[in-house]
Amino acid sequence: MGLFTELLLLPLAPVRGVVWVAERIEEQVDHRLNDPAVIRAQIDDLDAAHERGEISEAERDAQQDVLLARLTGREPSGGGT
Repeated sequence: MGLFTELLLLPLAPVRGVVWVAERIEEQVDHRLNDPAVIRAQIDDLDAAHERGEISEAERDAQQDVLLARLTGREPSGGGT
């Protein structure tokens, strides 16, 4: 029965391969989005941009809130519109 099942499912092998690759990509993206070191570097970049006058304090605070929410796994507090 196992051999017969494998023969029937053989045409789906490329699809299973694509699904496997998609799952690995999803894991990598999730890791990069939620890696504390990456988030800390992004917060530092926001602070530097604010110091250079590229973004306002309100923009920096709003973006930092989003980053901190990702870091802690909570919803960002809505401070605007």
